[in-house]
Amino acid sequence: MDSIAQVQAWLSERPDMETLAYLALLLVGAWVANFIVKKILLRGALRILSFTPVGKDRQLFERNVIARLANVVPALVISHWIIEVPNLAETVAIVVDNVAIAFIILTVARSISGVLTVINTFYERGEDAHLRPIKGYIQVVKIGIYAIAAILVIAALIDKSPVILLSGLGAMAAVVMLVFQDTLLSLVASVQITSNDIIRVGDWVEMPNLNADGDVIDIALHQVKVQNWDKTITFIPTKRFISDPFKNWRGMQESGGRRIKRSLFLDQQSIHFLSTEERDKLRRFRLLQDYLKTKQEEIDAWNQELKDAGKEPVNTRRISNIGTFRAYVLEYLKSHPHIHQDMTLMVRQLNPTADGLPLEVYCFTNTIKWTEYEQIQSDIFDHLYAIVSEFGLRVFQHPSGVDMRTLGEAFSAQRETEKSEQKQS
Repeated sequence: MDSIAQVQAWLSERPDMETLAYLALLLVGAWVANFIVKKILLRGALRILSFTPVGKDRQLFERNVIARLANVVPALVISHWIIEVPNLAETVAIVVDNVAIAFIILTVARSISGVLTVINTFYERGEDAHLRPIKGYIQVVKIGIYAIAAILVIAALIDKSPVILLSGLGAMAAVVMLVFQDTLLSLVASVQITSNDIIRVGDWVEMPNLNADGDVIDIALHQVKVQNWDKTITFIPTKRFISDPFKNWRGMQESGGRRIKRSLFLDQQSIHFLSTEERDKLRRFRLLQDYLKTKQEEIDAWNQELKDAGKEPVNTRRISNIGTFRAYVLEYLKSHPHIHQDMTLMVRQLNPTADGLPLEVYCFTNTIKWTEYEQIQSDIFDHLYAIVSEFGLRVFQHPSGVDMRTLGEAFSAQRETEKSEQKQS
């Protein structure tokens, strides 16, 4: 004790040395407090938590929430004991104290932000989390926390009451609205998207004007992340989902069926009434047996009512090859194992075009998987293209180079034949 008193007496005679000595002790004390909290208390607490379900989840520790809070302890030591340093200018002590308080405020704000991130991570693990994402709201709360922290930090640094700063914000409201207009619009859009269930994570959305066509993988406050089918990522401002038109394929995904709406273009010049031989030939088709029998009975009953007028073929009804083909396609779809029979299913003619007569297939597959859907659709039209000639029909196609060359060769051969006949005569 005498030695300590002698050191204090010696330092008291040297003010500068005394100040430096106390500052060194203060820093050592802050380091010791930091060591005790982080290396002993924090490590022990984490080890105890490791035996609990909470401790086994690394999400809490990956965000360094507890480690950040531990940094508050040395700052508190410095803030509390800086005024006890002898011979230290009051201005310096106040500045150090204010900086320490500002550091504490900022550290607490960052820790709260980390806690909110962990909460969002835990929430996203829920089965229905994609239906009601809260990431946008979490970001709004973080902005509010950092805004409050910024006011408190500035107030601490200038050693003024936060009320003084808040009183001046009224005059800056217009500037704040201008600076944060995108954030405010995004917040309103996020609320509308969530309340009206417009989009969810996992939805297939299509927005052609922004070259977006793929799955929603993230919904944040300012932007929605869409992964396109070519694996590129499109970032779309959240407010665009309120102001711009887009297509959400969720209804198709939930229905369990995906629509096939595709036409087969037939050469109109190949359309004709079926002859007796052609009808007998088509009776080989199992799918047409009931149709041909029922249709023929209906037509015969109608024609018998014509009496003498029915002797002229032009006055009678007859079975056409295109009508029979349309009935065949319909029966083929009804018997197809991969076509959804409880959804709309029809085969219809559309308005004739310069490219032929469109015969449209309108139905739904019983799967929504893209690759399976394309395979089913291709298999159906492979069959239709291959079998259409059995009905005396032709698929329309614009003349190609081969067609023109064949026509030219036929014309040249005909000219040669005519010249040979003229020489012989």
